[in-house]
Amino acid sequence: MSNPNNLNINMRGTAQWGLLQRELFWAPNEGKHPPFNTHPDKLRALAKERLSESGWLYASSNAGLSWTHYANRQAFYRHQIVPRTLVDTNNRDTMTQIFGRDAAAPIGFAPIGINRIYHPTGELSPARVAGELGLPYCLSSAGSCSIEDAAAANDQGGSNASRKCETEGSRERGKREGDAIRFYQLYWSPNDAVTLSMLERAAGNGYAALILTTDTWQLGWRHDDVARGNYAFYHEHGAGDLGLSDPAFLETLSPEEQEKKNAREHGHAFSWDRLSWLMEQWRRVSGGKPFCLKGVQSTADARRAADMGVDGIVVSNHAGRQVDGAVGSLDALEKIVDAVGNKIYIMFDSGVRTGADVFKALALGAKFIFIGRLWVYGLGCAGEEGVRHVVKSLLAEFDILMNVAGYPSIQDISRDALESMPRGAYFPSTPELA
Repeated sequence: MSNPNNLNINMRGTAQWGLLQRELFWAPNEGKHPPFNTHPDKLRALAKERLSESGWLYASSNAGLSWTHYANRQAFYRHQIVPRTLVDTNNRDTMTQIFGRDAAAPIGFAPIGINRIYHPTGELSPARVAGELGLPYCLSSAGSCSIEDAAAANDQGGSNASRKCETEGSRERGKREGDAIRFYQLYWSPNDAVTLSMLERAAGNGYAALILTTDTWQLGWRHDDVARGNYAFYHEHGAGDLGLSDPAFLETLSPEEQEKKNAREHGHAFSWDRLSWLMEQWRRVSGGKPFCLKGVQSTADARRAADMGVDGIVVSNHAGRQVDGAVGSLDALEKIVDAVGNKIYIMFDSGVRTGADVFKALALGAKFIFIGRLWVYGLGCAGEEGVRHVVKSLLAEFDILMNVAGYPSIQDISRDALESMPRGAYFPSTPELA
């Protein structure tokens, strides 16, 4: 059990996340209970029960037959953790750095659009919780709130955490006012004026990096969404509040589209020859802040990104929502780390469900891990409280795993921590973890 009076607590850079387990074990004595069970299967089932049908399908649908989604989960199974014993883990720490900023754990909020289909508070809830916990938050340019409002909520969360630390006399780093870390994810518009306007707003509102998503020029074929015509931008959420708050974007709409808050802009694919322009524009308006690519699965693409001076990449297959039958993202990570691991900052997402998954991705060479469906399901189940409960539980699980497996710091987690089976080693039949 985590010890609230651990003599090493003042040497730790973050909260003792594992204390949440102790609190929840004691809670029934005070008539308290958590809002829900965070087991991924049960969280998913509860989200399906509580979300609208359209919200549920948009959150859970995968491309085609979901083979890429299964490949993501399969890849995690074939890597197994090798626990160490008689290791002093009393002084363990989850603190890490991303682009020179302290983060309370190597875990961040992946960019997910139109959050108001999951809860009326939309992006404000995850942004606020991320600030509270000292974790990076990435706002999607398909968001249902503005760049400015998400930034304000993120700062509010960071300020609340700062005041709490001062009240409790905590020495935690990464939770002082102004320490909220946020990134802006861009879906690249074919209209340069719109792109520049979005970049300027993000830079002006404290977004510390730009992450360009490169795998979603068009939505993948998702059977259930197609069958229901389930595309929120054509219906109740129109062009998205983030877009509708941008004057350059509004100028691209007809009067009818502005009145109906509806824009039917289809995908436009860009290539490497335009990337230098976008990097230059972001670095100009932001004062040289990092520029990253999301959606990298190919070692050739990773090498090209590094050669072009991209600061970071997110190894991701969009959680299996774009290309059916694609390589598992964790399998791609291994090869990409071998190819460019010493040249570029490598992040990871797709298929992460547990603290063990975070551990395995770190062991294979990722420096930072983004989660998506976990916090979205939490948002759909119980709003801001649900997001907070899911993410604090994941932090506790990861912290406890480091303790019981004998790895006191992030730096200790390497490939030596894993025993890996060959690809094709199938995991036992379990309920689907979407």
